[in-house]
Amino acid sequence: MFNGPFSMITETLNTKTLLRHSMVNAHCDSVCCPGMNAKALILQAFEHFRLKTCIDFRPRQSEEYYMSIRRNPGCSSYVSRFVKNGQVVSIGNRCDRLGIIEHEIMHCLGLHHEQSRYDRDDHITIIWDNIKDGLQRNFYKISQGESTTFNAPYDYLSVMHYGKNYFSKNSENTIVTKLPQYQDKIGQRLEMSPIDVYKLNRLYNCNGSISFMEHCDFTNVDVCGMSFCKKGLAEGWKRISDAAGGPYTDHTTLGKTGGYFMHASTASGQEGDSAWLETKRMSPTRKCHVQCLQFYYYHSGSQSDQLNIWIREFRDKMDSRGNLRLMDQITGEPTNDWQFHMVPLNAAKPFQVVFEVHKGNEKSSGGFSIDDINLSESECPHNIWKINNFERLLTNTDYNSYLQSPVMYSTDGYAYQVITALRETYFGVYFRLVSGDNDSTLEWPCTWRQANIIMLDQNPHIQQQMSKQITVTTDPSFSAFDNPYLVGKRIRRHGESLHVNSAYGVRSFLSLEQIRSRDFLKGGTAVFLLTMTDISSLQHKSSLPCPKQRQSAITYPNNYERGPCNKGLNTKAG
Repeated sequence: MFNGPFSMITETLNTKTLLRHSMVNAHCDSVCCPGMNAKALILQAFEHFRLKTCIDFRPRQSEEYYMSIRRNPGCSSYVSRFVKNGQVVSIGNRCDRLGIIEHEIMHCLGLHHEQSRYDRDDHITIIWDNIKDGLQRNFYKISQGESTTFNAPYDYLSVMHYGKNYFSKNSENTIVTKLPQYQDKIGQRLEMSPIDVYKLNRLYNCNGSISFMEHCDFTNVDVCGMSFCKKGLAEGWKRISDAAGGPYTDHTTLGKTGGYFMHASTASGQEGDSAWLETKRMSPTRKCHVQCLQFYYYHSGSQSDQLNIWIREFRDKMDSRGNLRLMDQITGEPTNDWQFHMVPLNAAKPFQVVFEVHKGNEKSSGGFSIDDINLSESECPHNIWKINNFERLLTNTDYNSYLQSPVMYSTDGYAYQVITALRETYFGVYFRLVSGDNDSTLEWPCTWRQANIIMLDQNPHIQQQMSKQITVTTDPSFSAFDNPYLVGKRIRRHGESLHVNSAYGVRSFLSLEQIRSRDFLKGGTAVFLLTMTDISSLQHKSSLPCPKQRQSAITYPNNYERGPCNKGLNTKAG
């Protein structure tokens, strides 16, 4: 059960009627609905639209016009609002990839293929002689009177662009880009591009987002409206471009241009001193009280120093003090490089995120730094697998060598691993169940869980990212998803015994050229985000329950300040 190659089916073009409401009604017929893997991916695609655009989706009630997602042959959709009583978006066999699903939904929302632009001849050449007979209409231009570019530049990286040899009758190119560096990049199906997002928001005359809340890379001196204060630490939080003891560059640019980050030094002061950095107030609006905080941190202090992440919830607008809750804590050995980190939040009322650096009882020559903060009303991926020097490992390790992740756990206790197969110019990614601490109490086989493996595009702004992912869904009829103690192979790993099942995945996940083309490697580091979700309710429903937040044991610091910061105190940014 994994994503493989796909077949493109002709999309019918129509520009007479445009759906201009940012709330889209969706329906999935229980008989003709896509399979379990595709259904869960469709919900993921909806979340991507909610994060990046002003478009929201809801189950159809009694509306005349709605999007009907069905498992018809192939991947197809009309363009724009076209028919009453269920406009079909087909997500058929081998269409269950995020980028393909986004592509078809964007047709339904009103976007044509990028290579159909009336000005496309300035950017590409169509090789008509190589196109299969009868399919030339897929390459016709849409006239200027029937379409608009919204003055957006031609987007070679659009998820709406054909690949170089689509509909070829002889495996030769059907499209040649006038800028040669894009010849092998057209046709990407990672996810919608920033220009795709711009055009969609222009089409619906909006520029907001359903789930995005905040981004800050500290480029501007106002530090995104944050407040900061201190108790005892000599300097508190400062906006700087390099710090004594590290880091020596921000994470956003990694020294390519002048950038800034926030730093709180623990090199002076007494044990228990602290510095507080507080975001502006934000209000959750979605039904599920779930938020995901993502940021990068650099730890150059002592192993007893702490970076505590709090939320402060307020009863109402008149409440100035709020209720402070500790959500996560970073401590231990210094990292001496930028680390990606996620914190699941569960604010149900207006809230602030608070970053507190707490000085420990050991000597320090540095402190804590943070950069590239993103906050959204969405679920955090469950686990992070970081691989340093990934390109060097890929190109210099013996062909078909394997890297294995640590044993990870799903929220309901299943143990699994992710494996990368290094093949010099490209690599594969695989998922397998392994023996774990909870196996004797779990239900077997492991039924209808979807493993989601994302290689993070480390663009600083979450709405600009174009990450790569695959999914593997555990079908109970496959023995590979039964108890590893019963059906798995016993191996030795790090001196311990482990039972492992057969692995499922893709032989070619990304090529070396592809990972170089975006921010998949930042400072040479690859970041994989791993999630294993129970999707069993999709057998009978079209939605998933609100995510459950993991419980973690966190030690509250002694004598902590309950705040909040006084905006007039120590708020000058360096």
